[in-house]
Amino acid sequence: MVMTPSSPSPKSSATDATALVACPSCGEQASGKFCSNCGATLAASTCASCNASLAAGAKFCHRCGTPAGSDVQRDERSFSSALPWAVAAIALVALIALIAGQRFGRTPDNSAAPQQADASQAAAPFAGGATNGRPPDISNLTPAEAAIRLYNRVMGAHERGAADTVQMFAPMAITAYQMLGNLDLDQRYDMGRIAAVSGDQETAKAQADSILAAHPNHLLGLILAADVARMKKDPATEKKLHAQLVAAATAERAKNLPEYVTHENDINVALNANRP
Repeated sequence: MVMTPSSPSPKSSATDATALVACPSCGEQASGKFCSNCGATLAASTCASCNASLAAGAKFCHRCGTPAGSDVQRDERSFSSALPWAVAAIALVALIALIAGQRFGRTPDNSAAPQQADASQAAAPFAGGATNGRPPDISNLTPAEAAIRLYNRVMGAHERGAADTVQMFAPMAITAYQMLGNLDLDQRYDMGRIAAVSGDQETAKAQADSILAAHPNHLLGLILAADVARMKKDPATEKKLHAQLVAAATAERAKNLPEYVTHENDINVALNANRP
C-alpha cells in the first residue's frame, strides 16, 4: 500500500483572529492601536497634547481637538487652553516670592502690612482669594473672561497706588486683549486704560484713535484720548478733549451703550475733572 503523504495542515489562524477587533468607528476588522481603514483608535488612549483620556474609536481629542495618536507638542495648543496654565504658573511664582519675602524679611512693626496684602492679591490675579486654603479654579475661563479679570487686577492695583503690581500684570493683560482678535470698543478702552496707567503711551493712543475713528463722540474714547494728552504733557489738547466730552455727554449717555454702563464711574470722574 502506497502511503500518500498527507497535505500539511494549514497554520492555525487563531493567533491572528484573536488580534482582530471590530473598529468602534467604521466597523471594519482591524488590529493594533489604530484602524487601518479610518484611523480611529482601537483602545483607550491618552491625548499627547493635553493628557485627556480618549475613548476607543476617538479620532480627535474631545478637550483640545488634537488628532488621536498625534505627537504634537504642548506649546502648539490654542491660547484658550494655554492661558489659564500660564497664568497659574505666574501666580505660583508670585506666591512663592511672597512666602519667601514674609519668611526672610519680617519687620517688628506693621508698616509692611499693606504691601503684604497687595502681594497676596497679586498671587491670585483671577479671583478675590483662595478658598479653604486652595487656589481658585481658573481652568474654565474663556480668553475674554481672563482678559477682564486681568483688567480688574491692574485697575484695582492702580487705585491702591500699587505701581509694582500694575507693572507686573499690565503686559500680560495687554497681551490677553491683543490675543482676542477683533476687539469691540469696550475691549479697546480696557486695553487702552491698562496701557495708560502703566505708562504705555503708544498703545493707549492707538486704542483711543481706533475708538474715535469708529465713533467720534464716544465718551470712553474721549476719556482715553485725554489721558494720552496728559501723558504727553499737552494741556491744550487735554482741555479741548474734556470740553468735547462734556458737550457730548448728555446725548451719548442717552444711548445707554453697554460700555457706558460698565464704565459709568470712569465717565463721572472724567466729567467732574477740572470743575471749580
